[in-house]
Amino acid sequence: MRIKNLEDLVKIKEEYNSKMAEYNYQILVCGGGGCVSSKCGEVKEALDRCLKGYGLSEKISVITTGCMGICALGPVVLIKPDETFYTKVTPEKIAEIVKSHIINGTILEKYTYYDKARQLYIPNINDIPFFKDQVKIALRNCGQIDYSSIEAYIAKDGYFAAAKALSKMSRQQVVEEIKKSGLRGRGGAGFPTGIKWEAGLKAISDQKYFVCNADEGDPGAFMDRSILEGDPHSVIEGMILGGYAVGANIGYIYVRAEYPIAVERLSTAIEEARRYGLLGKNLFSTDFEFELEIRIGAGAFVCGEETSLMASIEGRRGEPRQKPPFPFERGLFGKPTIINNVETLANIPPIIHKGAHWFSQFGTERSKGTKVFALAGNVVNTGLVEVPMGISLGDILFKIGDGIPQGKAFKAAQAGGPSGGCITKEFLNTPVDYENISKIGAIMGSGGLIVMNEDTCMVDTAKYFMEFVQEESCGQCVPCRIGVKRMLEILERITQGQGREGDIELLEELGIYIKETAMCGLGQTAPNPVLSTIKYFREEYEEHIKNKYCRAGVCSALFLSPCENACPANVNVPGYMALVAAGRYLDAYNLIRQENPFPAVCGRICTHPCESKCRRGQVDEAIAIKDIKRFVADYAFKHEQGFTKDIVLPKNGKSVGIIGAGPSGLTCGYYLARLGYEVEVYEAQPVAGGVLAFGIPEYRLPKDILAHEIKLIQQVGVKIHLNTKVGKDISFEELRQKHDSIYIATGTQLSNKINIPGEDLEGVIHGLDFLRRVNLRHDINVGKKVVVIGGGNTAIDAARTAVRLGAESVKILYRRTLADMPADAREIRDAREEGIEILTLVSPLRFLGNDKIRAVECIRLEPNGFDTDGRKKPKIKEGSNFTIEADLVIPAVSQSSDFPFVQMDEVEVTEWGTFVTDKDSLMTTMKGVFAGGDVAKGSDVVITAIADGKKAAASIDLYLGGRGILNKGETIEIPTPKDEDEIMEHERFPMRVVDPETRKNNFCEVSLGYHKLNAMAEAMRCLRCDRR
Repeated sequence: MRIKNLEDLVKIKEEYNSKMAEYNYQILVCGGGGCVSSKCGEVKEALDRCLKGYGLSEKISVITTGCMGICALGPVVLIKPDETFYTKVTPEKIAEIVKSHIINGTILEKYTYYDKARQLYIPNINDIPFFKDQVKIALRNCGQIDYSSIEAYIAKDGYFAAAKALSKMSRQQVVEEIKKSGLRGRGGAGFPTGIKWEAGLKAISDQKYFVCNADEGDPGAFMDRSILEGDPHSVIEGMILGGYAVGANIGYIYVRAEYPIAVERLSTAIEEARRYGLLGKNLFSTDFEFELEIRIGAGAFVCGEETSLMASIEGRRGEPRQKPPFPFERGLFGKPTIINNVETLANIPPIIHKGAHWFSQFGTERSKGTKVFALAGNVVNTGLVEVPMGISLGDILFKIGDGIPQGKAFKAAQAGGPSGGCITKEFLNTPVDYENISKIGAIMGSGGLIVMNEDTCMVDTAKYFMEFVQEESCGQCVPCRIGVKRMLEILERITQGQGREGDIELLEELGIYIKETAMCGLGQTAPNPVLSTIKYFREEYEEHIKNKYCRAGVCSALFLSPCENACPANVNVPGYMALVAAGRYLDAYNLIRQENPFPAVCGRICTHPCESKCRRGQVDEAIAIKDIKRFVADYAFKHEQGFTKDIVLPKNGKSVGIIGAGPSGLTCGYYLARLGYEVEVYEAQPVAGGVLAFGIPEYRLPKDILAHEIKLIQQVGVKIHLNTKVGKDISFEELRQKHDSIYIATGTQLSNKINIPGEDLEGVIHGLDFLRRVNLRHDINVGKKVVVIGGGNTAIDAARTAVRLGAESVKILYRRTLADMPADAREIRDAREEGIEILTLVSPLRFLGNDKIRAVECIRLEPNGFDTDGRKKPKIKEGSNFTIEADLVIPAVSQSSDFPFVQMDEVEVTEWGTFVTDKDSLMTTMKGVFAGGDVAKGSDVVITAIADGKKAAASIDLYLGGRGILNKGETIEIPTPKDEDEIMEHERFPMRVVDPETRKNNFCEVSLGYHKLNAMAEAMRCLRCDRR
């Protein structure tokens, strides 16, 4: 049938809709590129067989669509009219779905979308957050219609806009409508489409061309491909409208050869349109004619630049040329040419059909409509999304994208591909539109959005993009050909541990020069990823160059293994795994103690950052590094033989005074004593250990374990003076006179107030004070009902301690979500097992009572935007007040430092009350006085305090004339890694623990440790990432 007018389109639409209405169900199988690779074809074949077996082939329509968007869950299937969305469908699952859903009329919920945050299944596609917050204009038909059917496209008002424009509108009226809509080019630059078309219309020539740029070359971008595959007719209609508006009768779609599915489906659609009279002469019975051809590019990135693209269409080498003249003046074959990208053209038909006013209601004042993004990288819901301009980046990543997998932290998103820049967590509230994205140093680009988590090295990321640009450079101009190469060489040196002072400045200088002098837009934007990462992550570059340290654990030339690199104390994890696997437990213990004098303590309470970087986690589960350390220490305590490994150098006649007998102070003293220094530690409390002694409950850290490790530190010559408060029992000035150097490691021992009414009532005890009283055996009556405020380990410890003291009801109030709680996940799980209730998104308003606490008035909160750390920011939910009865309230929100022994005019402190120290040496602004741990960093964890103690020991030795090299003892021979033919998947071996009902009645240790056979087996799971 040849379509001649609008009435013909209406007739086809009615006939198609009438035909589809005869079916009981329409089952849509996603045929997007991602689902094709996930074998959606096999799912469709199984579906057809299944329906045929039930005799339902005539009653149910099976349709293969374009991309539905949520590529991470493919293959996906949508059943209409129920709008039920099934994910990760297999041929076996589809048979179950047909039997349950189609035959028995029951949704098979277990195969529908699962919302991990809310822990529930969501069958209806319109209720799924990924789809609910999208507004689809360019993607309006993708995943909704049969991509191969022109009738299906017409049934969705396809070609109605073309009929309207050609029959009822002049060329100028079409241009004016596009101008009024505010549509800007979606290919990257954001130039107003209507103004570009007006320039094309005004150009005088006997021949004009209209070109679709489908050369989508950005890594991680697949927006244009998905439109071409899922809705090719929308692009064809957009080109017809564009050709008519500017007076062009020949169009070219330039698409890369790497898109074979898109080329095939587009070719079929063009032939179909031609057969229906929608391409060729006398379109809609007018004198307008339009022909369309596909030109396949070889995949050169530079051909995405418009002058290179035109050269390639003409059959010449794809190289850019200088502008002006611009393409609308002198373009393809020397004639005026208008070039738009796929997404821009897909927006044109609905604008003409529904009007500019309808389109401009979406978006912001200067950025109208919607934008399609390809979410890729470290995000749960990878795929294709279309959102209104002005939506925040945080909403795209966390509401639609569902956040970062495996509980990792968001680090940055690369917007605009190799020509763009990174957007950091500080800008999660930034509206995503052309102006605001540009202000923070990125560009909208074509819509690729690569999400990066904490495991991403930004220097390595910059190197990746520079490698890409260097390989894709056409080489025509010197700045791009040589300048980019030099930048890449510098980045390669830095990531290989050969960076030099001045490299960062040289990169900046080269980048600015290239931006100003390169010939084409691609060359001018090539340095952007480097300049952007330097701007926001300069510290990472400095760490690579100065400290030979990659915090993300990516640049393998800078470390032994990712786990060792992640450990603040740099313990040789693969080494002691190999020794345990070989049954050499005492050697493993001594290897750990070379870097950490508290293996038994850390084997129990460490936050184990090493496990988060363990590559075994990419196979099944991370190695139980902390638990094996605990096993090794426990074994050594039972079988120790005099600890001859602690080699102490002869006394050197110099002494060091240490204030605070916590983990940082004792570690510093341990390493200095082994170097031959006289070390004296001054502790205000009656016991040594600092927060280890009075801030951690005994069910987590038994006192005899801590005492044993402190005794071993004393054995190397560290003298500890208990009940000696500096500033009271001895002055700070006396210490400076007595010792050659001072190390302050007093920690954060003061509980911060939360500053709400009633905080001074009897029965309100702050977290650290509460734990200190319990650990020092003071009598505390917790009553029956206890409320704890906070989300860190101190709050969890206080809550679990209250249970053991007899509380019948213990509730924890936390102002954010459970996923945001900073406490260790294992501790949170154990607390809930013990009956502790965690109320999230709740904040206390005031404490109620006359003289004694009676209740806590609270208010509910809801997430609203993001804070500068990238976490969801809570907002008060008005009218949601409620009251919780309480006999004891324990606020445990944070701690601060106290050092009254130092005059504030003598030393510089931060606004948070911590010492200002040199980043490399830890020396304060007072000569010879060093500070580390919480007193310098703020409230932190034990392993970082230990690492600071080591660092301070080396710095003090260097300051006092030593070499700054610690005495760690004899070298321990580590077994050579063996190559395994095959790595078998095996989850970590469980560690024995006391059951909740038993353990919550006493302070006995909860974790019972590994049996040696299990420890050996667990250690053998290590992949030995230290092999070279």
